[in-house]
Amino acid sequence: MNVSQALLQRKTVRAFTNKPVEPALIKSILQRASRAPSNGNIQPWKIYAVTGSTLEQIKQEAVSRHESGLPPDEPEYTVYPMPLPAEYNQRRKAIGEDLYNLLGVTREDKAGRQRQFAENGRMFGAPVALFAYVDRQLSLGQWMDLGMFLQSVMLLCEEEGLASCAQGYWSFFHTIVNKATKAPDELMLACGLAIGYEDKEAKINSLVATRLAVDGFTTFLD
Repeated sequence: MNVSQALLQRKTVRAFTNKPVEPALIKSILQRASRAPSNGNIQPWKIYAVTGSTLEQIKQEAVSRHESGLPPDEPEYTVYPMPLPAEYNQRRKAIGEDLYNLLGVTREDKAGRQRQFAENGRMFGAPVALFAYVDRQLSLGQWMDLGMFLQSVMLLCEEEGLASCAQGYWSFFHTIVNKATKAPDELMLACGLAIGYEDKEAKINSLVATRLAVDGFTTFLD
């Protein structure tokens, strides 16, 4: 598989099989992903790779929070600005509607939408979770570095036959994750990344988000 194939094949997978992933493979992916660029080579990413009983505890606590009706945590960073400019908000709404329409969940079915949202807490059945942190003293540039690292991880997963789902969801449940990882206070949870083998029979995994044509986001100057 070449880079173009990995990019075109990668998608957000929201249903995984229970097939385990070898720890050595995850370690190898992370080692190779460390070649991602970072300004000044400071390599700001701090990753907690979580599996087994620790991951199950995180999942159970997140689902329990949903079922009990308790509010989520206040995110420690701005996930989306409020209001989100119309151009971007339109795209955000469109992918949500595409997902719920695929599953036959109507706009009026609030309970159904909440049930699907709660699947984030189960990490969609993935057996591996990466929780990505950044030092609170760092700045926007280092968050860009983290994004390049995570993209590298996701492309390497494709090469190895694995699927992934990046989850900003965990910024709303950071206390649950921090309790399990015991990350030091100077680290802020950026997101989670679910990793495993795609359930190819699951209807939800047929959803592929649209993308703008290149002229929609690029200005060419000569």
